[in-house]
Amino acid sequence: MEKVTVADWDLAEVLETKEDIAVSLEVALAEKDTGFLFETLGALARSEGMSQIARELGVTREGLYKSLSPNGNPSFETVLNLLDVLGLQLRLEPKTA
Repeated sequence: MEKVTVADWDLAEVLETKEDIAVSLEVALAEKDTGFLFETLGALARSEGMSQIARELGVTREGLYKSLSPNGNPSFETVLNLLDVLGLQLRLEPKTA
């Protein structure tokens, strides 16, 4: 069997609309994996420009990269502020069966 090589894929390169960003975040939340969620948030920030996002959040670019890595641990406040900068809001709704 012939081996297939898959190129690296970066979510940040394919996000074009706020709807794309929201759907990506919903998928990440559904996985219930904080590392995946933080990595997705990092891709969302990169898609909008990490340096600019960091400035708006009042943190360093390096610090933002670190906190939004799969092993990162951003504060809930950072996550909420990032969503705000990205033009998103967190909304909760009851689970469906």
